[in-house]
Amino acid sequence: MAKITAFEVGYCTHIGCMALKGAGLRVCKFPSRAWLLEVGDRRWLWDTGYASWFEHYTRRGVFQIYRQVTPVCFDPNESLARQLYARGMVGGDIDAIILSHFHADHVAGLRDFPQVACICSGEGWAQVRSLRGFAALRHAFVPGLFPEDFESSLRFIESFDALTLPAALAPFTHGYVLPDSNGQVILVPLPGHAAGHIGAFVLTDDGWTLLAADAAWSPTSYRELRGPSRLAHLVMSDPPAWYRTLEQLNRLWQNGVVDIRLCHEGDL
Repeated sequence: MAKITAFEVGYCTHIGCMALKGAGLRVCKFPSRAWLLEVGDRRWLWDTGYASWFEHYTRRGVFQIYRQVTPVCFDPNESLARQLYARGMVGGDIDAIILSHFHADHVAGLRDFPQVACICSGEGWAQVRSLRGFAALRHAFVPGLFPEDFESSLRFIESFDALTLPAALAPFTHGYVLPDSNGQVILVPLPGHAAGHIGAFVLTDDGWTLLAADAAWSPTSYRELRGPSRLAHLVMSDPPAWYRTLEQLNRLWQNGVVDIRLCHEGDL
């Protein structure tokens, strides 16, 4: 079965009520997580978290606003690349990086993995790839974080084999099988938060896990169907779709079969 290893790669801070309605004005820490997925001798990264490149490409221009709105704490010694190296792995040991979406806190480490292919939603990439200036900022998309050759080896999930999901994963019904994962990693659209936002069902020895990325910012959100502040809708690509996804997570959680993991689950 697949193995999942979690890494915390920096964090940002924000007042709690922005992420969860009613959480108050306490400043909360929101870790940025990445995961290593392993099936046999195959290895994939799920997102990259923060990296020094984030500071570099948000130092000036409109993207300064990004770092001011969500202050970031990042230690270069804790970059994903360095954490993997401490475990004896380098970029060449990774088959591909799967991007849950294109927000800077999920892709900032791409330049630390040159020559590693990426996988993402083709529909989502088409929506953001040409954005610049304030339009890019509106989507938390920082073009400089993407290497110049990013598209040269890019693969889209829509090109993968589609399948009907097992009943245990209801209400989710369809997904895309990650090639070479023996059916143990299935990529699924989780629309609403951002263009091309996806999750991954991963079959481990303990059963199914859903890496739900930013489909919620706190487990309380999907357990109680409690959304964020309405101001947070400004950074969502499609708020009504986000709430539909949240309802799906709620039903999945009530089934009690799947372990749901969020990227930014912290002290909220």
